Amino acid sequence: MKAASLKEVKTELSHKTPQELMDLCLRLSRFKKENKELLTYLLFEFSDEEGYIESIKAAMDLEFDAINTDSYFYMRKSIRKILRLIKKYIRYSQNKETEVELLLYFCDRLHSFSPSIKNSKALVNLYQRNIDFIKKKVALLHEDLQYDFQLEIEKLE
Repeated sequence: MKAASLKEVKTELSHKTPQELMDLCLRLSRFKKENKELLTYLLFEFSDEEGYIESIKAAMDLEFDAINTDSYFYMRKSIRKILRLIKKYIRYSQNKETEVELLLYFCDRLHSFSPSIKNSKALVNLYQRNIDFIKKKVALLHEDLQYDFQLEIEKLE
């Protein structure tokens, strides 16, 4: 079965009643956890972006505290997992400021992580790639935000 294009889906949805749309959304949320998480964000957390950011930061703190520091192999796996989760939450929000703020917090936690990431070339590269990515995203923001975020980036470098 071939998936319909976005335009076809949009026109078909315009012909549905509100009850049919609600049934479709509920049915969609049953199939994948990500669909349910996105629906939760859109319904409950979309209006409170600051609360959403704080809840993600709290979850990130818990994940960082749970990292197995026995070897750099386990640290790399856990840190990549945290980054994957952050990217997923950023996709839900689609807000550039949220993206920069969460990635800056991730890099800050990584920078101050103990044992130091400086002993692992892969972790240093991951950290540097994210700093470079943040710089590109900050350049697209409003001038006042650029200045604020630029100060935070300089602290991390």
